[in-house]
Amino acid sequence: MTQAQTPERLDLTENLNISRVLTGLWQVADIEKNGDTIDPGTGADWLAAYAAQGFDTFDMADHYGSAEIITGRLLSRGDKPRPVAFTKWCPAPGPMTLDVVRAGVKERLTRLGVDRVDLLQFHWWSFLHPAWLDALHALNTLRDEGLIAEIGVTNFDAAHLRIALSDGIPIRTNQVSFSLVDRRAAADLSDLCRETGVKLLAYGTLCGGFLSERWLDQAEPDAIADWSKMKYKRFIDVTGGWDAFQGILRAADGIARKHGVSLANVATRWVLEHDSVAGTIVGARLGERIHAEDNLRLFSFALDTEDQARLDCAFAATQPVPGDCGDEYRRPPFLTASGDLSDHLDAMPLPHDATETAHRTGGRQVLSGSKWEGIAGYARAQQIGERILVSGTTATAGADRIVAPKDAGAQTTFIIDKILSALAAFGADAEDVVRTRIYITDDADVEAISRAHGRVFGTIKPANTLVVVAGLIGGYRVEIEAEAVLRGTPAV
Repeated sequence: MTQAQTPERLDLTENLNISRVLTGLWQVADIEKNGDTIDPGTGADWLAAYAAQGFDTFDMADHYGSAEIITGRLLSRGDKPRPVAFTKWCPAPGPMTLDVVRAGVKERLTRLGVDRVDLLQFHWWSFLHPAWLDALHALNTLRDEGLIAEIGVTNFDAAHLRIALSDGIPIRTNQVSFSLVDRRAAADLSDLCRETGVKLLAYGTLCGGFLSERWLDQAEPDAIADWSKMKYKRFIDVTGGWDAFQGILRAADGIARKHGVSLANVATRWVLEHDSVAGTIVGARLGERIHAEDNLRLFSFALDTEDQARLDCAFAATQPVPGDCGDEYRRPPFLTASGDLSDHLDAMPLPHDATETAHRTGGRQVLSGSKWEGIAGYARAQQIGERILVSGTTATAGADRIVAPKDAGAQTTFIIDKILSALAAFGADAEDVVRTRIYITDDADVEAISRAHGRVFGTIKPANTLVVVAGLIGGYRVEIEAEAVLRGTPAV
């Protein structure tokens, strides 16, 4: 084996060359959790040690303690080649005007001490609030102004990434969990990446350290104090438990011995070899050993057909992580360190509230603010007893802008989000839906629309009618109406 001397690099764009092993700075927040802030100069020295080994691409976020400030101090030194700084903006759902988005980006610029962010990655907690798309359009405006070099997203599933792309947002990356345990990103998301050229930045590749020799043939831990391990233990549990996980460890260990590398190398290499992956993010515990020698071994070998077959055999004894990428933050089973996020999500604002109707005692309605509600005299949704009726809904953003005008599947996803948002105002959700009616203009769109509908209603299976019509007002490709009955009550 000939050891590589520097990490592999990738031209993410014409002007953005990155290390394929990114240095993740989320542990800065953990180091500083008791109120002791890392001295920026000392922290910059620690980052410089990574950059000197070729690991000069740093990933951080607005909530990673002082990570942006430390990285900014490093950037201010003018080292050549210049280190690359990716950060994230993770606002709470609410109106996303250009001024709101500009303020969020300018805070990143100030903390980093730069005029332009190399890659601004956007996270959104709940797609029931449609302002996420407004935020991305505002970010694109700031990109045009030169405040952002490139736009990325984080924890987007394939369906919502497709909406953004089909609506004209030039997204370069999507940062998601991807590992030997969590293989969701290898499915629909990777297919979309191949189709569109978006690249994945993979985190959680070592499952908080569980994917290492340390845990091979060890007893299942009774208690875990480390937040990262608490999170990834949930992934292990939901995919088949400790015994199934040990099967993956044994397969990876056998491959590691064959190539003379570490088990962690094998776990990371498996992710890196996916053509949709630009790089993996390895967490840094600043001030401690940087593990450069071990990480450099990643680029000294490749997995062969026998290795892949060995891992596939181990995977067959496990269950897939439910849902798509990012679902662990948005729906059960919540696979986060803190577990159930229902209260967190329920506390987030919805775009509209249900109000009492003047003409019907006990009736409630949701008004979206559309001018047509006043002109035509209708509501987005109406509740009568336990029954909720949702008007025909199109993929409209703002007053009258058609979302993803050429992509019926993307329009369907956006529409269903709007329907679920209206239902949420009454305390209902997708499982309360008993009927949907879909109107489309081109039977060539049937499969894309059906798949988008099935992504949400595949296990619920409401009654459904799909009709091809001559046309829809405004040039939309699809319109959907829905009926729901609050659970626990009979449909009448």
